[in-house]
Amino acid sequence: MKGFIIKEFYHIFRDKRSLVILFGMPVVQILLFGFAITNEIRNVDIAILDKAHDKSSTLITQKMLSSDHFVLQGYLESEEEIESIFRKGKIKAVIVFEPDLHQKLMTSNLAAIQIIADATEPNTANTISNYATTIIRDYQNGVNRTVPAEWQIIPEVRMVYNPELKGVFMFIPGTMTVILMLVSAMMTSISIAREKEAGTMEILLVSPLKPVQVVAGKVLPYILLSSINAAVILLLGYFVFKMPMEGSLLSLSLATLLFIITTLSLGIFISTIAHTQQTAMMLSLMGLMLPTIMLSGFVFPVDSMPVPLRILSNIIPAKWFILILKGLLLKGVSMAYLWKEILILAGMTLVLIGLSVKKYAIRLT
Repeated sequence: MKGFIIKEFYHIFRDKRSLVILFGMPVVQILLFGFAITNEIRNVDIAILDKAHDKSSTLITQKMLSSDHFVLQGYLESEEEIESIFRKGKIKAVIVFEPDLHQKLMTSNLAAIQIIADATEPNTANTISNYATTIIRDYQNGVNRTVPAEWQIIPEVRMVYNPELKGVFMFIPGTMTVILMLVSAMMTSISIAREKEAGTMEILLVSPLKPVQVVAGKVLPYILLSSINAAVILLLGYFVFKMPMEGSLLSLSLATLLFIITTLSLGIFISTIAHTQQTAMMLSLMGLMLPTIMLSGFVFPVDSMPVPLRILSNIIPAKWFILILKGLLLKGVSMAYLWKEILILAGMTLVLIGLSVKKYAIRLT
C-alpha cells in the first residue's frame, strides 16, 4: 500500500500540466473572483460640459474628481459633442452644468445639473448616476450649513441608448459572445485533440491533403454552425426581447464572422498544446471560459478592476467583440467608430493562426 501511494505521487508530480491545473487554477480563480467581482465602480471615464464656469461648477467638479469613482477625460464645448463622444465608447457619462449655476443658487436657491449616462451597461449606468447624485447632494449639504436659505440642486439623470435600463440589452451581446466562444474554440480544440488521441491525425497529415487543407476542413463546419448560432441569438433577441439593431446588418455579419474565425484560431492553437480531449476541455473551460466571462466586461465593468487585470483583459477577444456588438446593436455606429476593435481582432487572428501553423509544422518534422 505504501509503495502504491508513493507511485501515485510520482505520477502526479511527473505530469506538469496536472500540477498547473491542480495548484495554479485555484490561485488564478480566487484572484479573478476577488478582484473582478465587485459592485463598486471606479475609474469611470467622464466628460464635463460646463456652461457656468463659476464657483459652484468648479467645486462640484473638483469634488467628483477627488473621489476614486471618476476620471476626467476632457471638457466639451457644446451639446452636439455628447452624441459623438458616446459613440466612441470611451466616455461612460457626461456631467452638464447649466449656465449661471452659482448665480441661480444665490438668487433663487434652486438649480439643476444634468447627468447623462451611457446605458448600454444598465447596471453600470445606474451606479454611475447614483455616485454622481450622491456627490452633488454632499456638496449641497455642505453649503447649506453656511447659507441662510437652503440651496437645492436637482440632479437630472438621462440614460442614452437604453433609457428603460433593460438588463437583456447587456446580456444578449455577452451571451452571444460566450456561446460563440464555447462552440468555436472549445469544440474545435476537442475535435482535433480527438483525432490526435485516436492516432488518426497523423494519417490525415501524411495524406495528399496539405496541413492547411486538413485544418480548414476541420474548422469550416464550425464556422457554419457558429454562424447559425449567432443568427438564432440575434433573431431571438430582436423578436422576443425587442433588442434594437440600430447599426448596419452587413457590418454586424462581417464582425461576427471575424470573431468566429478568431475563436476558431484560438481553438486550433489550444489543440496544438493539448494531446488529449481531457486536456483540451480543461484548457478551454478553465483557462478560456472563466477569463472570458470575468474579464470581457460581460458581467463586471473592466474599468473598475485593478490595473493588472485591465491590462490582461486586452488579450481577451470577447472584450473587443462585446464592444463591437454594443456599438452596432445599441448605438448604431458605423465601422469607422469600431476600426480599433476590428483591427485588434484581426491581429489576434493572424497571430493565433501563425502560432498554430508553426506548431503543426514542428509536429510534422
